[in-house]
Amino acid sequence: MLMKKHIFTMLAGAALFCSCQHAGHKGCIDLALDDMKNDTLLVGSYLISDLNQENLTIDTLLPGQTAYTHVAETDSNVYKVSIASTDEAYKNIVLALLPGEHIKVTGSIDDWQVEGSKLNATYAPIQKACRPYITKMISLEEKMTDSIYRNEYLPTWHQMDSLQADYVRQHPDDDLSLFILAEIKGKWVEELYPTLTEKVKKGPFAPIAQAFEEVFRKSRIFDENKKKIMEGNEAPDFTLNDLQGQPLSLSSLRGKYVVLDFWGSWCGSCIADFPDMKKYYEKYKDRIEILGIDCYDKEETWKAAVEEHKTPWLHVRNADDPDVSLLYAVNAYPTKIVITPEGKIAKIVVGEGPDFYKYLDELFK
Repeated sequence: MLMKKHIFTMLAGAALFCSCQHAGHKGCIDLALDDMKNDTLLVGSYLISDLNQENLTIDTLLPGQTAYTHVAETDSNVYKVSIASTDEAYKNIVLALLPGEHIKVTGSIDDWQVEGSKLNATYAPIQKACRPYITKMISLEEKMTDSIYRNEYLPTWHQMDSLQADYVRQHPDDDLSLFILAEIKGKWVEELYPTLTEKVKKGPFAPIAQAFEEVFRKSRIFDENKKKIMEGNEAPDFTLNDLQGQPLSLSSLRGKYVVLDFWGSWCGSCIADFPDMKKYYEKYKDRIEILGIDCYDKEETWKAAVEEHKTPWLHVRNADDPDVSLLYAVNAYPTKIVITPEGKIAKIVVGEGPDFYKYLDELFK
């Protein structure tokens, strides 16, 4: 429910004009909002099991429409639906659409009412109570400085999430609590998820619970691996596919120093480091090999970024099988790990800056 979180950056799809009466067991939402008469609205939806929103669909409601029905494509899954104004995209309505539910939303983006869903009717006033905090954060963004971010923006964000977390804390046996946790995330998951009942964890939002369990599992593995990824220790071997789709293993690069560069196209600091990396790669390429390990990008995005930035070293993509960022306990980007010709970890450098290049000059002087 945070600003930007549900701001749709693309217009796609066409409104579905069909009656919920013909939807069978499929979930559906009837919209009859005042805003539809004069404002363009966007309706985005995706399965809650699609945690990365890779199959997000968006319908555009043009001004003048007075009715709209969104129908879920399947009758056995739960959808998350967000209705947003294009004029003030931080104003949105978040709904959970369960199989067989017929939800009707009336009123306006500012003050809406929900019929046909106790869960969404309960969530509506919580969302409305968050609006003043969102409005304040929007105003702070216009004059943002480091001081404002630390002293005003973050505390406002925390207050808004605390408001929602209070509901979770008071309702551990309510399905809405798990849905809210997926919205606020962060430290609240670690604190409050364990307090939820098994009924909730195995209920309609079970995919969210499973995702949280996976996060906890990876966190435990991360902590164990962090103890092993130390300078002087053996570098764990791995195999990932390169740009041509061919397997490339770390062990195949023995005989040279290897720099593992954990990066992503979404990471501005990673991209900013490329010019210096190119200079030092040219300077020491007879003694080092750089292996770029792309993280959290789709394959096409990764390949496009490599092409755009003309990075001449080896590249592989971390596709979570295996998860090499987890194997090397990397949680900050960029991270560079230097490995000796014998396969030992020689240096770990987190972040961009001159330290990495000073180290190379000292290593090869």
